[in-house]
Amino acid sequence: MYLMKPSTFALAIAMACMVSCTTAFAPSKVSSPFGVHGSCRLNSAVTDEDATQVISQMRNVAVIAHVDHGKTTLVDSIVRQSGVFRDQAQADEAGDCVMDSEDQERERGITILAKNLAVMRDGVKINIMDTPGHADFGGEVERVLGMCDGVLLVVDSVEGPKPQTRFVLDKALKRGMKALVVINKIDRPAARPDYVIDKVFDLFVELGATDEQVDFKIIYASGLLGKSGNEPDELEDNMDPLFDALMEAIDPPVVNTVEPDALQALIANIVYDDFKGKMGIGRIANGTVKSGQAVTLQQPGGEKKTGRIKKLYVFDNLGQREVEEASSGEIIQFAGLDNVEIGDTLLTNEAGGLNAAEPLPPIAVEKPTVRMTFGVNKSPLAGREGKFLTSRMIRDRLFKELDRNVALNVEETDSADRYTVSGRGQLHLTVLIEAMRREGFELEVGPPTVIYQEDENGKLLEPWESVEVRVPEEYVGGCVDLFNQRKGELVDMGLDDSAEGLSLVKYLVPTRGMLGLRSSLL
Repeated sequence: MYLMKPSTFALAIAMACMVSCTTAFAPSKVSSPFGVHGSCRLNSAVTDEDATQVISQMRNVAVIAHVDHGKTTLVDSIVRQSGVFRDQAQADEAGDCVMDSEDQERERGITILAKNLAVMRDGVKINIMDTPGHADFGGEVERVLGMCDGVLLVVDSVEGPKPQTRFVLDKALKRGMKALVVINKIDRPAARPDYVIDKVFDLFVELGATDEQVDFKIIYASGLLGKSGNEPDELEDNMDPLFDALMEAIDPPVVNTVEPDALQALIANIVYDDFKGKMGIGRIANGTVKSGQAVTLQQPGGEKKTGRIKKLYVFDNLGQREVEEASSGEIIQFAGLDNVEIGDTLLTNEAGGLNAAEPLPPIAVEKPTVRMTFGVNKSPLAGREGKFLTSRMIRDRLFKELDRNVALNVEETDSADRYTVSGRGQLHLTVLIEAMRREGFELEVGPPTVIYQEDENGKLLEPWESVEVRVPEEYVGGCVDLFNQRKGELVDMGLDDSAEGLSLVKYLVPTRGMLGLRSSLL
């Protein structure tokens, strides 16, 4: 999926130009832009009612949505109303966007990395994961869902569900999760909650949701104002209704009691610390882990890697708190195993029995769609700005990125000075390039190219994207001509109900036709 920010069309007429795309590999003529995505069950333990236990004092939830539907702003309001800050001065010091802490996130106004936090509410610990809305960072959403029991689906009260809404909801539903639907930005003058709810319901049905999943609870909110309520015109000046609905709608963790000591924790993220080194983050699906405990890391069919937990943390407010022990359902961060990788399962063989040494299924992530070449800077100005110049330095940095960026792929080429880097879109790779530049790397970067695949019959497939564009009515013809030139297929065209004087054009466009589209629209 690839999304552009609002742009200015011809004659400086402002328009909302959203290129929101759900990518799937398909022949040049496809019946649907949406691929069939696999799912994995976190706990392979016995699931009989008599063999499970509910951890009622905990909730693990991910906040998912299309870009610019207000996820991070909503989470910020939750944080500020949860007693995370001691006083208003500390809250003011944190800034307007607490969760988007990276420099590029603040500059671009988007979420790039999924973030973890934990708040307490009436004696219940709520682990919340804020996720990116851009399709290019869909890999962040896919790995985070493995640590959750339910989702907060945030939908704009004017725009309704969009392509990325469909993508992330599809992932959650196929994992059997229930959703709490939050109609956000309800304070907007053009808000149309009834229309949006109907569209959300249709989306659930279209994605094959179960009867239980379709019976979702709805909360109306304004993340900017910090208000929420059970009715669109009856908002309270706090997030209490949202908290109450979350407790009711999101299932608590359920753990195995047949083998309570059989540790299983799927590693979903990797972080680095200057003093503690490489650290893993994951959710304990079963058992208990202790600081100083000898453990094993393993992927299905892979070799066992042994080590010892040196430091153990749980998430507490916006940071982490060191603990001696953590149990089933908890999301942990640990140090001491430098060879930990995303997709590993943290195990112990001490208990023996059913699941004592059974690694969990790895995280399933969509394949890259665009590639670029990264190489050594050989221009006459090489070495004037950066400090990391050699091929070995670039190689080490790229392969280090693979430790935590599950949607990225790096391959060596015939040349020792060049590497092929594949990602989920141009923005995905652009963010990496900018991060490396700020770290002091100098690079030569090739143009983006599309990745093709072959099916089991040898037929060549290419990625296609579902595109929505809003333009003033007089420029619809220009948009249609542009997409037709880029081998697009018209899906729908009509007036945009959310804004007077605008038309909504929907197309299926091959990803190769999306490259360079922004400059053409401008």
